[in-house]
Amino acid sequence: MEVDKPTNEEKPVDEVDEEEDDGEEEVEVNGTATGEARKKKKKKKPKKKRPAAAKQCMYLKNCTSSYLTMSFANQLNLPESGSPRYSLMANSQKGKYASIKTSMDDIIYIIPTYLFHLTRNSYRTTSAETKLLEKLAEEDPERTYQSIRRAAEVHRQVRAYARKTIKPGMAMTDIANLIEDGVRALVEEDTNVQFGNPQSGIGFPTGLSLNNCAAHYTPNAGDTTFLQASDVLKVDIGVQVRGRICDSAFTLCFEPTYEELLKAVKDATNTGVREAGIDVRVGDIGAAIQEVMESYEVVVGTDTYKVKSIENLTGHSIMPYRIHGGGKSIPIVKSSDQTKMEEGEYFAIETFGSTGRGRVVESGDCSHYAKVYDHRKVQLRLTTAQNLLKTINKNFGTLPFCRRYLDRLGESKYLYALNNLVQQGIVQDYPPLCDVRGSMTAQFEHTILLRPTCKEVVSRGEDY
Repeated sequence: MEVDKPTNEEKPVDEVDEEEDDGEEEVEVNGTATGEARKKKKKKKPKKKRPAAAKQCMYLKNCTSSYLTMSFANQLNLPESGSPRYSLMANSQKGKYASIKTSMDDIIYIIPTYLFHLTRNSYRTTSAETKLLEKLAEEDPERTYQSIRRAAEVHRQVRAYARKTIKPGMAMTDIANLIEDGVRALVEEDTNVQFGNPQSGIGFPTGLSLNNCAAHYTPNAGDTTFLQASDVLKVDIGVQVRGRICDSAFTLCFEPTYEELLKAVKDATNTGVREAGIDVRVGDIGAAIQEVMESYEVVVGTDTYKVKSIENLTGHSIMPYRIHGGGKSIPIVKSSDQTKMEEGEYFAIETFGSTGRGRVVESGDCSHYAKVYDHRKVQLRLTTAQNLLKTINKNFGTLPFCRRYLDRLGESKYLYALNNLVQQGIVQDYPPLCDVRGSMTAQFEHTILLRPTCKEVVSRGEDY
């Protein structure tokens, strides 16, 4: 790892001299071996030096949050504001994070564990060309990796608080508000629209799907659902900075019955992350995910259920301000899809496991919506639909939203106008997706970035 070398005049604080009495040596004087003539000489151990960087890495590995302000940076002797970016490389296999970098706005973002490209792409790790491409990307404000890293750090902090706070008995609306208020505060929400989209804030409505519902449920106004101790809760959180969306999800259960289901899905997601990479065919990733997922079983009472990959749910590519942008899907079952991942792309690697039939259908009241990126031009006849579209353009652009967000903006009696926008193809609705009643589903998800030199798992944290 790279460290600043101390000068000869100043001894680093972390360099310590240690002397220990580890044994005694008897020496004969004047050829006698009498007790009085014996002298005891202490063996001195060589000086142990621990470089300052080692302590810095130890501190970073043990700290509860990887988001450091400049006050912490000063304690670690990192560069002051305005100085060039500083990189301290740590062991990506042993540590929680792979490196730290200072951003230009005086905040340090610790880069999560990254994985080197393997086999035929291994040359990318040391190639001068790929390193130059990364440097150019970092210098381009539209492509810089700092936006997604900032979004990911907010995600880590919010989900850490959510995992500690969410308890049975809480109203689903309260859970959603707790998470979304945290995102707005930490990411310093900026709703000033530039190029038709807000600069930073919530990436999409918080998913709080319960039990057999796998995805796309968040409470609408008036929802009276409360979290029960027997529930399996999927928490899907999105954070965006300058359009770069960090999409990551986890599952909570409060009884040991379905812990194996959670283990299966987490293992499958980690498999998908490991298999993904530049020039990898998405069908091969799906096959690897399915093999791992369906090697698990869940025992409920006297019944045993095989964990199944939900065949009609997939991961997806992510484009600026478009959570399902790019048109690429990452299946979680074996398929013949020969589509390849490409350099510079962002992907949400998400897997869903179920104790049911392994297939979901739309069911229940819709809460998630998003404006279609390339919708056809339509002359709207309803004045209410025209006004609602202006509100959507002003506050969300192409980012997903939910009915609670419209309520928060003061909109009322908008449901008919919203349905009209859906019918006209201007807005896409995303109803809840559910497996058969009585089954349980789980979800884990990570956002990855295929850098020219390596694969960065931006949403990786100490929890998953």
